[in-house]
Amino acid sequence: MSFVNTIRQWDEGVAFADTRDWATALRVLLDIEEMNSKIYFNIGCIRLINKELDDAEKAFDNSICKDEHLAVAFFQRGITFYKKLKFEESLGDFQKTFTELRGNQLIDYNPLGLRYKLYACEVLHNIALAQAQLGQWEKAQESLLTALSLKTESKHGHIDKALESVLKQKLFEPVEIRAGVLFRPNKNYVAELEKKDYLGKAKVVASIIPEDDFSGFAPLQPQVEEEVPTKQKIPEVLRALEGEPHSVLYEFIAETAEELTVLPGNIVFVLQKGADNWASVIFNGKTGLVPYNFLEPVEITLSSKQELEAPNNDIPAPPRGKPPSRPGNRAALEPSPKANAVKTSDEDDMIESQMCILKVQFGYTVAIHTAMGLSYSTVLDRISKKLNLPLDTIILSYKKTASHRVNVDELEMDNIWRSAQNGRLTLWCDVKDKENRPFFVARHTYEATQPEDLEFCQGDVITVLSKVNEQWLEGQCKGKVGIFPACFVDQSMSQQRN
Repeated sequence: MSFVNTIRQWDEGVAFADTRDWATALRVLLDIEEMNSKIYFNIGCIRLINKELDDAEKAFDNSICKDEHLAVAFFQRGITFYKKLKFEESLGDFQKTFTELRGNQLIDYNPLGLRYKLYACEVLHNIALAQAQLGQWEKAQESLLTALSLKTESKHGHIDKALESVLKQKLFEPVEIRAGVLFRPNKNYVAELEKKDYLGKAKVVASIIPEDDFSGFAPLQPQVEEEVPTKQKIPEVLRALEGEPHSVLYEFIAETAEELTVLPGNIVFVLQKGADNWASVIFNGKTGLVPYNFLEPVEITLSSKQELEAPNNDIPAPPRGKPPSRPGNRAALEPSPKANAVKTSDEDDMIESQMCILKVQFGYTVAIHTAMGLSYSTVLDRISKKLNLPLDTIILSYKKTASHRVNVDELEMDNIWRSAQNGRLTLWCDVKDKENRPFFVARHTYEATQPEDLEFCQGDVITVLSKVNEQWLEGQCKGKVGIFPACFVDQSMSQQRN
């Protein structure tokens, strides 16, 4: 059996034990082929719970054989001998446990995966009990007096009561490890068992094109199966189409559904030109409006086609200057079977300052091309659609000073537009937390074994933040956040905080 399978079965067996399904937990742990001292210890503890004392003794024997210095295994075997009324063997194991403490007041097994602290005073408590069972009352009294000198916490008050019982030559109850406290596999090893998606799904985080779902890389082009031709082919856009061919001089980005986005060098065919300097063109099978002063007529003749076929080693011409301003509002053109309707206006130009690029800082940055002076509700609606978020969850703010941000509302929106510089404005977007998170009541005390664990006591109220997996939850208790086993809380008492 591989190490991975051992960790998987070990973790599965402990998970069944957390639900008090001792039979299934024991069956899973016994199926492990390569057992270590910790797994044998777990099997012995479950056998002890089921009162299978002979099998529990054998399991603890195997655990000690694997690790001769595992003090807690000697301690549990001493408990097993005590319940089998073998008091001399029990006394020997408790004394061996005390020896393995090596003069320390306690051993914290949390780093090894066992949520238990073995105290020297509790070991001496059980030594005294075994001595009392053998009639050695004076030695039992000495053991308890030594235990009192090593007592460090108030929860060890049972040692004082045991001393009172010994003075009256009466027996008392032994100290035992709580049922269900087992060694757990390393969390880092368990986490590696789950499959991880390192790449995730690509998504658009910013684009100058509204409602763009493209991930940002050029699409694959069809590959040429035949050999590469020695001469350039005549572009298909130069084939005879209806309308007059024109070359695009400047980049034009469409701002309405009627307009058409074109780039420098594209060849378009003008279907109709209006008096307002707008032209209805066709490009790549789409018809739309483009400013006519962005275009230049092209004559398609046999000589021009031959020039395209000839190699051109000249240095390309430098880019043109600044593009002309956009025409004013469009007026309707005469209806034509070959063109769409084009709007006209009395204004000749549109002032560029009336448009603005609105940058919204969210988990990522998005850019929205919009008009200046829009109301707060209109801006909020556009941002809501762009980010795909509900309107009532969005909080907008802007930097009024270098270190101070102010929330945006209808009254503040006018001042914000005045602060726009060079047709650019930046807003920040936050989202309200509208979740009603459930909270549970802890039915057991849970001690943290790792930095990411959430520690709590029985009866504490825990707010559940998320579900890690079937056995673990992420929650908050007393101002601290961490993960904990789901079986440690009473899910039947789940409530919702408003």
